[in-house]
Amino acid sequence: MSAAENAARLLHGSCHCGAVRLTLPFSPEKATKCNCSLCRRLGGLWAYYEFGTVTVEGHPEHTAEYIWGDKTLRNVRCVHCGCVTHWEPLAPEAGARHGVNLNNFDPQLQASVQVRRFDGADSWTFLD
Repeated sequence: MSAAENAARLLHGSCHCGAVRLTLPFSPEKATKCNCSLCRRLGGLWAYYEFGTVTVEGHPEHTAEYIWGDKTLRNVRCVHCGCVTHWEPLAPEAGARHGVNLNNFDPQLQASVQVRRFDGADSWTFLD
């Protein structure tokens, strides 16, 4: 694939104020809507990428983090507008994932993605 073709595949999104900008290497096929105590409050629509493949600009200088539970993930938001942009592992290992909130991208992207509902509040299984 040429550099121009590769650049055309990249997807760009940002928090509301634009201080935190994300670039995805490709369009996800699926996303997860979770009902755990945190995700239902955040309203996140999570797409997953191999850690290190998503470009995040404005992080950490314009972000704050929230770490809770088993303390393996850092949930990241913009300090200016409050939008939750992504989560990342605290100690990335081989095969680690990066979760990106698709609500910070063009709504057409969301419309093109299969959304799976995940029961993070109880059974830890997909509901569909």
